[in-house]
Amino acid sequence: MDLEQLRKTAAEVVVREDVKYLIGWKQGSYGYRVAPVFVEDASGAAELLFSPLCTANLATYLTLVEKTPLPRGQEADKRKVALLVKGCDSRAVTQLIVEHGINRDQVIVVGCPCPGVVDTEKLAEKYPEQGKPAEVEWNGENFVLLCDDKETELPRDQFLAEKCRLCRHPNPVISDITVGEPVEPWTLADDNGVEEIEGKNLEERQAYWEEQFSKCIRCYSCRNVCPLCYCQDCILDRLNPTWVNRAVNFSENTAFNIARAFHLAGRCIECGECERVCPANIPLGKLNRKMAREVRDKYGFEPGVDPEAEPFQASFKPDDPEDFIL
Repeated sequence: MDLEQLRKTAAEVVVREDVKYLIGWKQGSYGYRVAPVFVEDASGAAELLFSPLCTANLATYLTLVEKTPLPRGQEADKRKVALLVKGCDSRAVTQLIVEHGINRDQVIVVGCPCPGVVDTEKLAEKYPEQGKPAEVEWNGENFVLLCDDKETELPRDQFLAEKCRLCRHPNPVISDITVGEPVEPWTLADDNGVEEIEGKNLEERQAYWEEQFSKCIRCYSCRNVCPLCYCQDCILDRLNPTWVNRAVNFSENTAFNIARAFHLAGRCIECGECERVCPANIPLGKLNRKMAREVRDKYGFEPGVDPEAEPFQASFKPDDPEDFIL
């Protein structure tokens, strides 16, 4: 990725009169941290970064910023928002358009073909974070860690994030401007996480998920970071009627996590953000990828790839065999 070209493109976009700001990534305050940044003028584009550390899906901010109703006396700013996206991020934008969560003409998508990001937890285990910021770059098939004036080769197969091993769309599926050359899609790895669960019998699955969901502290990080969990009135927050109690125990935790998984069926774009931010390290990716696989295999539907598509749960096929109906 040519950072100078990215920054130049961003500067040209953000000075347009019809653009409010551009959302991208910048260097964090320490270690392997990369932070979201809202660029409002051309000079701010100099902060922008795109590297294997840019794991966060910025599409979440499209539905988080300036929610209605606005404060009294304040009028809505109708200018467009520009957004840097990787392949998985662009699927989130596409799915939001499909669901009318955002309007296509209100967002400028700046696509960044992605050779894959690192798993920062694995990286920190092998090379503990320091007080000052570190950098990671792509180097052919591998990564390079730049820290303390040293370059350390990072083998791709050891440090590539799980979501990238399974990624079917490393290039943006929707883009108004693309910076950089498209990357060659790689051979997908087997989804060992889902296969591990599928290989268990019913009792073993129950025991596995009881152990996992019992760790949940109901912090709602998974919901808050998810670009497709954007309902202003979440059913899981309602107290009248109460669908899920706020008590933190296995029963309520299970209801919460299973409700989210089903709500995301046919909508999850498998960006892995829920699992990345979970402080209890619950393998939410396995659950969501299992649901996504069922939707693909049984219905031939993949969300976030066609902005003209109908939402999965609003679609109908006359030739659906419906073998599951008794």
